[in-house]
Amino acid sequence: MPHVILKMLEGRTEEQKQALTEALTRAVTESLGCGENLVSVAIEDFKDEEWMAKVYGPDIQERSATIYRMPGYGPED
Repeated sequence: MPHVILKMLEGRTEEQKQALTEALTRAVTESLGCGENLVSVAIEDFKDEEWMAKVYGPDIQERSATIYRMPGYGPED
């Protein structure tokens, strides 16, 4: 029962979020061989000025062992 949590900067439309949700669901079902009824997707929006403190630090830096793709930016950027 995969649950995907996507954190991103605010500003996307509901239509963009729905399209992304559909694409993520397809990717999960095709990659893991599970049914769509088992997949859930949550989207959390953040302000640009919140990103480093609320996402990058706690979710990327502090949990680097769980990150399968690191971003190409860091706190100094």
